[in-house]
Amino acid sequence: MNTPVILIVQHEDGAGPGLIGTRIAAAGVRPDLRQPWRGDPLPRSLEGIDGLLVLGGVPGVGDVDRAPWLPSVADLLRRAVRAEVPTLGVCLGGQLLAHACGGAVARASAPQIGLFPLTARPAAAQDALFAGLPDAAPAVQWHYDEITELPPGAVPLLCCPDFPNQAFRLGPAAWGVQFHPEVLVESVEPWARDDSGKLAELGLDVNTMLTEIAAAEPALRTIWGRMADRWIDLVVRRASGGAETAASP
Repeated sequence: MNTPVILIVQHEDGAGPGLIGTRIAAAGVRPDLRQPWRGDPLPRSLEGIDGLLVLGGVPGVGDVDRAPWLPSVADLLRRAVRAEVPTLGVCLGGQLLAHACGGAVARASAPQIGLFPLTARPAAAQDALFAGLPDAAPAVQWHYDEITELPPGAVPLLCCPDFPNQAFRLGPAAWGVQFHPEVLVESVEPWARDDSGKLAELGLDVNTMLTEIAAAEPALRTIWGRMADRWIDLVVRRASGGAETAASP
C-alpha cells in the first residue's frame, strides 16, 4: 500500500497542525503541507490525496482581499465532501466547510477565547470521531466569528451554551469544529502575546487563562489526540480501499 497522504492547508504563521500533526507523523501518514500565504500553490483536485485538514487563522471566510486563496480552499472542501475524502476543518477551516457547503458564518456577539467545556449532542454517541467523549470535555477556543447556520444535511455533534455549532459532520467523512483540538499551551502563548491589547480590552487575564490551559493539557492530549487518531484511521482505511463511516467503529 502506498503511504497515505493528508493535504494540510495552513493559513498563517503560528497556526500549524500542532497535536494533530504529531498524531499524523506517529501514524506514518505523509503530510502535504501547503502555506498559501507564502506562495505555496493549492492543488486543483484531490487526486492522490487521502485526507484534507484545513486549519485556523485570523481571516474570516469572506476576507478574500486578505487571503485570496480562500475560494480555492472552499472549492477543495466541496470536492472532498462530494468524494467522501476524510476531511477535518478546524476553526476557520470549520467555518469554511460550513460556508462552502451552504451554511452561514458571522461575527460573534462576543469572542470566545480560552478554555471552555463542550457538551456532546445525541448524535455524537455514534459518531466516528466523538463517540465516548467525556462530559464537559475541555477545549481551547480562539475565535471572533462563529458558524451561525449549519449546511443542509449537516449533523450537529458538539455545543456549548453561547456557541451551539462547536462540531458537525457533513456526509459520512467530513467534520468541522469551531474549537482548536490541535492546540496546546505552547501554541496559545504566542497568540496571547500577539492579541494582548485585544485581550486586555475584553478584560481577560492572560496568565490565568494560560495556567488553566496548561493544567488541562494532559486531558487535551488524551481527548483530542484520540479524536485525531480516529480521523487519521479513516484516512488510512480509505487509502487501503476501505470505506469510511460516520458511525463509531
